[in-house]
Amino acid sequence: MDAAIRWYRHGAALRPGWDEGWWYLGAFAYERRQSKEAVEAFSRFVGLKPDSGVGWAMRGLAEFDAGRYDIARQHLAKGLQLGSVGTLEIRNSVYQTLALLYVREGRFELAVEPLSTLARTQPESPSLVAACGLLLLRMAHLPSDITADEREVVEAAGRAAYSAMGGKPEARGRFEEALRRFSRTPGLHYGYGAYLRQQVADQSRAAIEQFEKEIEVDPKAVYPRLEIAFELMKQGEHKAALPYARDAAGLAPALFVPHFALGRALVGSGQLAAGIAALEKAVGLAPDVPEARAALARAYAQAGRPADAERERLAVQNLRAEQDSPRLPAFAREDAGREEARP
Repeated sequence: MDAAIRWYRHGAALRPGWDEGWWYLGAFAYERRQSKEAVEAFSRFVGLKPDSGVGWAMRGLAEFDAGRYDIARQHLAKGLQLGSVGTLEIRNSVYQTLALLYVREGRFELAVEPLSTLARTQPESPSLVAACGLLLLRMAHLPSDITADEREVVEAAGRAAYSAMGGKPEARGRFEEALRRFSRTPGLHYGYGAYLRQQVADQSRAAIEQFEKEIEVDPKAVYPRLEIAFELMKQGEHKAALPYARDAAGLAPALFVPHFALGRALVGSGQLAAGIAALEKAVGLAPDVPEARAALARAYAQAGRPADAERERLAVQNLRAEQDSPRLPAFAREDAGREEARP
């Protein structure tokens, strides 16, 4: 490799527009963890081949190694936007690195999709487990930032989260083992409850109990309250859902999901005017979420406001038509930053 690098450098010096030479110089430097040299070479490569998805992806991976996190995220996303990022190995590295960058920024919702993809398709590994653990525990760190005191709980949470996101049968046992050891750690009860609600049949009551325990551990937790509210509304218990949705809206007034939940609970409880106001607030915060606009359309119809109801129905149709067209996953879009209609 030393000899190859010398000749590639000589060739690139003779012909600076030789894209193949810059590619191999970047690849060799990246393999040797020489991040500064890799960034320089891949930057020259994409300057010559600006439509190369794999070139931007490799530049982003090298920038991550160099600690240039913000620009790395932009270039990794650009690589995915351009299409293929090369081999499956590179794609997996891009997914995991993007997820870690979103976790580091505290944008945890955007890390769920790439980590779920990896959990379904890749074997368990220390790096993937650490990423899943940081996500579940809502710790805005990179794995290298985990302290010795945090390592065991992150690993236990990560093994449970990896299994749950991958749909693996050992997930329940791993959650129970983690909770036996770390029952007062914020995030674990919520993660277990979400797993029970989503993937285990007839576990609604058990899931709600876990969400209640999460609120005991973290009295200001928003998402367990939302999960309880949505689950109760699913069972037709809108009045019972009201205090949970109202508390969530008070704790996180800038998020649209609590207002969406509160609006649905109020409408279902017969408080139509207050419910419409909450749903209008939700739509104002997230106008591109069809579920919120559909709920508002139904509320308008109940209130005898057919013109407003028709306007929202048309907006829902347009949004769903856009979403049915081929598009990138949310974590690959630079403008993606909202929560989904369910937490």
